[in-house]
Amino acid sequence: MKDKHIKKTTDSQLLELLTAQMKRYVSTSKINVSRHVILKFLFYGVLATIVYSCLFMVNNLYVFLLCYVAYGFITLLFAFNFSHDLSHNTVFKSRKVNNLFYILSFTIVGAHAEAWKKRHINSHHYAPNVEGYDSDLKITKLIRVIPNSEFYWFHRFQYVYAPIAYMSYSLFWICIKDLVILFSKDNFRRKKNIKYYASFCLQKGIYIIITLLLPLLFSQQMWYAVVFGFLIMHMTLSLFLLFTFFMTHHVESTLYPTVNKDGLINTSWLMNQIGSSNDMHPFSHIANFIFGGFNNHVAHHLFPHIHHVHYPKLNKILYKVLIENGITPNQTSYFGGAISHLRLLKRMGKA
Repeated sequence: MKDKHIKKTTDSQLLELLTAQMKRYVSTSKINVSRHVILKFLFYGVLATIVYSCLFMVNNLYVFLLCYVAYGFITLLFAFNFSHDLSHNTVFKSRKVNNLFYILSFTIVGAHAEAWKKRHINSHHYAPNVEGYDSDLKITKLIRVIPNSEFYWFHRFQYVYAPIAYMSYSLFWICIKDLVILFSKDNFRRKKNIKYYASFCLQKGIYIIITLLLPLLFSQQMWYAVVFGFLIMHMTLSLFLLFTFFMTHHVESTLYPTVNKDGLINTSWLMNQIGSSNDMHPFSHIANFIFGGFNNHVAHHLFPHIHHVHYPKLNKILYKVLIENGITPNQTSYFGGAISHLRLLKRMGKA
């Protein structure tokens, strides 16, 4: 796709400076990415296996429900820490190996891997928060975050009902959104062939078998307890998932670049990436370990080909250069970001 951002010499020079600083850091960094990936895989993999095994061994209903919820959160964090990097080919040298493990990591959370990857890279990363270019902005009419977008009377209350609506998102994604994308025409995927449809069915089938069917058949609980646990798991992790997603781009300080009649975006590529992204604890190694780099969104959008293990140290360089050039990246705490997102919804709830 031809770049539709306007060209600014100062921004182009700044981007060259940031890229040079990034390359210098990576070339001198002593961080062992492979060791980090293995340790993190073992940590989340062992934890998920233990909690999942408990689903078939515990008799106490409340412990069973707690294990169900914990399993959902652990697999989601596993996807945070691996799927995102794998989709950008930053884990293995081979693109095919990256894609294989990317599909496997997406399968454990029930989402269709191929449908998300193309949109994420070719649409969202191309022009985040730009209506008409960023496919992530095509959300339900219940939520209004884009300035000058269509207003409905119920948006006045969206900051109240949003957390409740968010609880349905993961099931909506798995059961409805992926199906709609599967049978719709789009510009983000080559022609859908038998292999593509078979992959869809296989990924969905494996998820249903592991997450719902096996607990129904072999756990110590009644069927309705298993179904209830499955639903509670999705409601809680959906709330966490959507708040985390929305906080990366939709808080009070993030920008929404506009497009003129010729389709040109009114800002440079550099400022589009920085202004529309929000960081949460960008220098924290703990936050980076938990969120897999999702909390370092400015660095990720500028350098998506860099593994997230580098972000906390890279941010020290990145922030220094940006601030010296009069640019302050958007930054909140996690809970501060959640509050800021709700404040944005309240502001956008006005005609």
